Amino acid sequence: MSEAPRPPRDRADIVALPPLIYLGGLVLGFVLESWMPTTFGARLVWSAAGIVAIAAGAALGVWGDLSMKRAGTSPFPWKPTQVIVDRGPYAWTRNPLYVAQALMHAGIAALGDSWWAMGALLPVLIIVRYGVIGPEEEYLTRKFGAPYLEYLVRVRRWF
Repeated sequence: MSEAPRPPRDRADIVALPPLIYLGGLVLGFVLESWMPTTFGARLVWSAAGIVAIAAGAALGVWGDLSMKRAGTSPFPWKPTQVIVDRGPYAWTRNPLYVAQALMHAGIAALGDSWWAMGALLPVLIIVRYGVIGPEEEYLTRKFGAPYLEYLVRVRRWF
């Protein structure tokens, strides 16, 4: 006897939680930094840039999170998406929470004076793009169809 096929889960099948991906990149970068030190130079300038990037990322993240909650859906990828959020920062970027985390990653790398941590952002963004955003876009297209496809045309993935 064979079992009946399971219906698809009402969520995206992502490779890992995005904050853990960004954190992993930072940890890798700072481990490499401890083995092979680098420096940006102009410490005061880079520290200020890091603080600004962290603050901007945190503000964007809070705005994105509040926009999702106000729309009646969860920002957590393990929960089903209830609606397409196209207000607040979602009117300008489809992924403000990932942009926010990228800004904070870059800010922490700058504040920590580490080229390794900054360089780790590129592979992190590639993993997020293909291991998180790709599956999320597939899930949302299946779930919402034409309205989501129209949103894809109107709003850019990152900026």
